[in-house]
Amino acid sequence: MTRRDAFQTLWAAPFAAAPALKGLPPLTIKDVKVIATSGGRGYRWIFIKIITSEPGLYGIGSASNHFQTHAVIAAIEKHLAPYLIGKNPDKIEDLWQSGHLRTYWRNGPVNNNVLSGLDMALWDIKGKRAGMPVYELLGGKVRDAVPCYDHCGGNSNEAIVESVQKSLANGFRHIRIQYGGYGGGGFIPKGQGSRPENGHGGTAFDEEQYIDAVPKMFDFVRSKVGFGPKLCHDVHSHLSGINAVEFCRRVQQHQMFFIEDVLSPEQLDWYKQIRQSCTTPQAVGEVFSHPLEFVPLVTQRLIDFVRCRVSAIGGITPAKKLATLCEYHGVRTAFQEGGENDPINQLAAYHVDISHPAFGIQEENAFPPVAQEMLPGCAQIRGGYLYGNDKPGLGIDINEQLAAKHPIQPFTEGGHYRLDRTLDGAVVKP
Repeated sequence: MTRRDAFQTLWAAPFAAAPALKGLPPLTIKDVKVIATSGGRGYRWIFIKIITSEPGLYGIGSASNHFQTHAVIAAIEKHLAPYLIGKNPDKIEDLWQSGHLRTYWRNGPVNNNVLSGLDMALWDIKGKRAGMPVYELLGGKVRDAVPCYDHCGGNSNEAIVESVQKSLANGFRHIRIQYGGYGGGGFIPKGQGSRPENGHGGTAFDEEQYIDAVPKMFDFVRSKVGFGPKLCHDVHSHLSGINAVEFCRRVQQHQMFFIEDVLSPEQLDWYKQIRQSCTTPQAVGEVFSHPLEFVPLVTQRLIDFVRCRVSAIGGITPAKKLATLCEYHGVRTAFQEGGENDPINQLAAYHVDISHPAFGIQEENAFPPVAQEMLPGCAQIRGGYLYGNDKPGLGIDINEQLAAKHPIQPFTEGGHYRLDRTLDGAVVKP
């Protein structure tokens, strides 16, 4: 063999081996199933199961929407499933983009829940095929576990302090405090106050009462537990304009970790006035469904934490992009994973959180034993930290037979979100 022939043989070798380097055979999507369940506790969980052409290989994702449940189910069964059959599940970004645009009118909570279920299931498949947890595919761990904030409250200052002390004893450093329910301290009891004749007779929200009572609650709590705990509070969009500014100014002295959603999404320009008036950190976006809603708030550095739910904005793919936007502007993530959230979505957030430097905090959520049995592989909270597992994909599965034993219960009045009202009967924005 001449020197030239030897060189040509070596040069050709990598290309001759190319078919073997392609690795696993191509996949197609064979079926899309919707699994809806109450989780054994009145939840309205919607899961997508994407079944591939490889025997035994499937992915699951969360498309849960507590308030428009049947709309999401119909959108998956009647529109998404027929669209996906025969497509390549490896093409996560392409399927997300085409799924986002196939409805022509894009975004909105229903379609983004649908996209989320698709997206999480595709990442689950990708991880299982690679033999890696999803966080490895996102770049690997940048922290050992995911710190969470706890929920504390009570109907008196003393009860709140007792709740906080128990949380600290359980290892939590970050604690959200509410007096009673949302807007605690700002509610006028049922039947009291000056009301219109034959009008609203239930508890009524009053903004001025709220901005007077809640800072006093924090005065008491800080006097008892000191400034070691990192405290949060959720206003739930109940304040408007200058009242929101004044409230944030009054709680600045308590060195809050953040104040959540002090304004409704319709009044975001007021965050400029808050920034000019105080340094109280702002967490925003629990009811956002469009990831780009965050862009002006983040790029102008008007907020400190993005507070959306991963399944509400379309899944892992947009969540990791949003986290990178935050990283470049000194903002952090605080994904909203409490309340009626499900374990699959919680783990999807975990994979983004543990692999991204822009992480700030995650909301805790503990699920009943029946839900953990139904969804083996649930994340666990210990000592104030959320732990996933090292199983391939999302690391969670679903027992369909057990899920079927706990169907979603019939709705009353359409399954609406409970709204608060003022003394004169006007609706308060959540």
